[in-house]
Amino acid sequence: MTRTVATTPFADQKPGTSGLRKKVPVFQQENYAENFVQSLFDSLDGFAGSTLVLGGDGRYFNREVIQTVIRMAAANGFGEVVVGLGGILSTPAASHVIRKRQAFGGIILSASHNPGGPHEDFGIKYNAANGGPAPEKLTDAIFARSKEITSYRIEDFGPVDLDRIGRFEAGSLTVEVIDPVADYAELMESLFDFETIRKKFQSGFRMAFDAMHAVTGPYAREILEKRLGAPAGTARNYVPLPDFGGHHPDPNLVHASDLYDEMMAPGAPDFGAASDGDGDRNLVIGKGIFITPSDSLAILAANAHLVPGYRGGLKGIARSMPTSGAADRVAEKLGIGMYETPTGWKFFGNLLDAGMATICGEESAGTGSDHVREKDGLWAVLLWLNILAVRGQSALDIVREHWATYGRNYYSRHDYEAVETDRANALMDGLKRRLESLPGTAIRGMTVSAADDFAYHDPIDGSVSSGQGLRIFFEGGSRLVFRLSGTGTSGATVRLYVERYEPDPSRHGLDTQAALADLIAAADELAKIRSHTGRAAPSVIT
Repeated sequence: MTRTVATTPFADQKPGTSGLRKKVPVFQQENYAENFVQSLFDSLDGFAGSTLVLGGDGRYFNREVIQTVIRMAAANGFGEVVVGLGGILSTPAASHVIRKRQAFGGIILSASHNPGGPHEDFGIKYNAANGGPAPEKLTDAIFARSKEITSYRIEDFGPVDLDRIGRFEAGSLTVEVIDPVADYAELMESLFDFETIRKKFQSGFRMAFDAMHAVTGPYAREILEKRLGAPAGTARNYVPLPDFGGHHPDPNLVHASDLYDEMMAPGAPDFGAASDGDGDRNLVIGKGIFITPSDSLAILAANAHLVPGYRGGLKGIARSMPTSGAADRVAEKLGIGMYETPTGWKFFGNLLDAGMATICGEESAGTGSDHVREKDGLWAVLLWLNILAVRGQSALDIVREHWATYGRNYYSRHDYEAVETDRANALMDGLKRRLESLPGTAIRGMTVSAADDFAYHDPIDGSVSSGQGLRIFFEGGSRLVFRLSGTGTSGATVRLYVERYEPDPSRHGLDTQAALADLIAAADELAKIRSHTGRAAPSVIT
């Protein structure tokens, strides 16, 4: 039986680039999750009888919301819901299942790399039929609807058994519970040379993969250990937990510091990697070297032709604006298109769908290709493994050879997390007012050559996305970028990106923060970071 439940709007249900993210107690409010899901369904057209893909990263409150979404999908006219076993489905795997099954779309329950637990973060995002994140026009429509909603529709039937694979009738709906790993693993086998990677492990190659008690644990265990023959224990922390074991599932040098320390110590494994809460980000560390996401994107693009799935070459490379220009030099040498977009994977979707780009990346540890429409952490790790196996070199040697060929982009991101929103806005507004007067200004012996507030003109649909970050360029190729991040659930994160290009191989061995010291000091002078944030140092440096 379908019920129509009276409700009143919530004022804070504006989805960002990664959906709606709030603390668990916020989502647990009466009608809160239901209002957002109904606002989403009300903003879609033509889904009657269609298939909806559903899953999440296993964080706290995941199972409860899955049951709610199933009952609401039935009441709103979907014909089928495909859900991962145990409610588990990584973000890239969900994208693949949507595409493979030609589903109408999918709902992914995750707050990505944010902490999980009874008082931590939860999120709901919608992916369209191409497998990619909802476009801005849809998220705007959802928010508009959320401000006027007066009721939601839900069917009354018991909970669906999420722990048994099979097809079940649930009210007016068919629910299929699937192995969350199988389709994704099959896709990876179609892209990579598993036999060559398998031989690499058989030769004694050692790897450490930290799944951070998040969603990629089952995927890494199945693919790395069972299909590729890596030794048992290669995949660590592989059981997804509602609170990620009490840890922060963000694969950076702070939250994955144990892995970093291991990779820098004597007797380290040959290669180290980690992934985040929902499986779309990656950290890669060679023995004795951390590989920045920007460098990783460039190196993967330069070597992708060594791998079966990309042997025909790349159509183009796309990167988010804050990501370093390392990949630009690869695109130039390959003679292919290079596209600079705002932060947010949805901006890559048009380029991928139009066949203009093959590999995309963000400095925030997201890398992916046209195999899905999301960034894909484990895919990036497997691409690295395939390249290492074919080239027969260490990750350190491959990185050094890349720098010698293309030059090195010294690069770092400084995050000032949970800054009071008013203070963060004051920092950005003050700097924005000065942008036009900065060109020609000398700061710490460096001359500003240009400054702007980045706006993106989509070459496919002609849309314009303005206000995407403040850029300050210096003569010689250095730059600073300032952005406010929308991935947190409290306050604002001020992000400073610092980049210096060094073509001289004799200067490629400098410490990154030392190489960027003048630029970091210049950033503080220009934006008055310390006085605005009240912080003597960033919360996280990557």
